[in-house]
Amino acid sequence: MNVDLYLGLLHSGERVLAQSFRLVAEHHGDEPDVHGICLTLAEQCDDHAHRLAPMLDRYGERPDGEPARFHADALTEGRTGPVGLLRDLQDLHLLASLVDVTGTVLRQAALALRDEELLALLEDHRAETAIQEAWLLTRIKQAAPQALLVAT
Repeated sequence: MNVDLYLGLLHSGERVLAQSFRLVAEHHGDEPDVHGICLTLAEQCDDHAHRLAPMLDRYGERPDGEPARFHADALTEGRTGPVGLLRDLQDLHLLASLVDVTGTVLRQAALALRDEELLALLEDHRAETAIQEAWLLTRIKQAAPQALLVAT
């Protein structure tokens, strides 16, 4: 059984996403909505990671032996300016998408295992992750014209 592998990916993905949301909030503090919402979303990710603890106790958490292929890195530095904001938001969206797809895979396993507790937890996470992805996509659409068409 490889549920532990995907639980490890989801757990690390939530932590990486939280760290990355905080970095973007810090580097784009001049954008009040980005700063505040990214900090709120980081807290959601921290909560998701924390709430996975009982499942990690139940199934374990195994890192993959191929870190280059089955691993997500946090953003390590924020970019500046309008194009930098756009790129940072895109990177956040990719990380959120990885978390979402990983949760989908685990939901399928939870159904097969008939693990109602894991399924309920993952459904809660799915709803909040969907909101994160929707906000990121909306903010990307808002930032794109300014970043790509207005000379800086």
